[in-house]
Amino acid sequence: MSHVIEQAITLHRPQPATKKTGAERWSVDAIEALFNLPFPELMHRAQTVHRAHFDPNQVEFATLLSVKTGGCPEDCSYCPQAARYDTGIEASKLMEPAEVLAAAQRAQAAGATRFCMGAAWRSPKDRDIEKVAELVRTVKALGLETCATLGMLEDGHAQTLQSAGLDYYNHNLDSAPDFYGDIITTRDYQDRLDTLARVRGAGVKVCCGGIVGMGETRRQRAGLVAELANLEPHPESVPINHLVKVEGTPLAEQQDLDPLEFVRTIAVARITMPTARVRLSAGRQQMGDAVQALCFLAGANSIFYGDKLLTTGNPDTDADVQLLERMGMRRAAQLPLAPRN
Repeated sequence: MSHVIEQAITLHRPQPATKKTGAERWSVDAIEALFNLPFPELMHRAQTVHRAHFDPNQVEFATLLSVKTGGCPEDCSYCPQAARYDTGIEASKLMEPAEVLAAAQRAQAAGATRFCMGAAWRSPKDRDIEKVAELVRTVKALGLETCATLGMLEDGHAQTLQSAGLDYYNHNLDSAPDFYGDIITTRDYQDRLDTLARVRGAGVKVCCGGIVGMGETRRQRAGLVAELANLEPHPESVPINHLVKVEGTPLAEQQDLDPLEFVRTIAVARITMPTARVRLSAGRQQMGDAVQALCFLAGANSIFYGDKLLTTGNPDTDADVQLLERMGMRRAAQLPLAPRN
């Protein structure tokens, strides 16, 4: 039985978002038109874009570790870590550096090149950021790329994490603006854009995507992609998550999304964000090999590798390696990191 953890909630005043000024590169209408293409045509376009920017036979392996689980005061309808939902998730304290180091060493030995740390906070305090910065330094010393997802950041937080060696910060938009209020009421869409602006301002790369299959329309899926594609610049990593239905959350009984619609979302993300790592993220366990293979053909070139994503299941590592072998594909080697000033 989970317990509600009280935490003061302060709404942040909007700051300049990282949206492109002037004419948008991608309108919702144009992106919806991509969704509406015949499937073979859409796949061909996505493959053409993908091959122009990446080796289509390589997939990046990233590992995600929950360094602080449960007890979140927000009401995200999809999330089992929200304290207000009875999902069997117990709140935990932030992991110690030695524990995180051991997990990162295992991930590296298994072939991961990026190590992502997630903490169930709405907005971390200064002391939390200092502790996470220590975790970042611990993982960075192994030579892995580092990523963190900690909730909304205040002024100075992103700079502290960047100084510790953080390469990427994940903060998803989750949905189109006109669907967002149906899923979350404890923070505004602008709050998310403000955090992305702080991340960019600190020189940290952006990992930002969303979740599909929450009951949104195709046009609203196009709206999500438009928000992502029109960020300036668009995110370096774009995780596309398929809703994982968890008992006890408001979306536990949500109707399943057509698998081909998920593949279409991957393809449209690839076309509109050509240089991004498009990550096949949550929900892979329910997809099966055939749908995952279609996602790779549609332009996905990154996966979360390991048996767990924060609190939900993920295909085991052997299954991932075997699928790539059957497809004649391979994991991508870690690219050299740009020098820091």
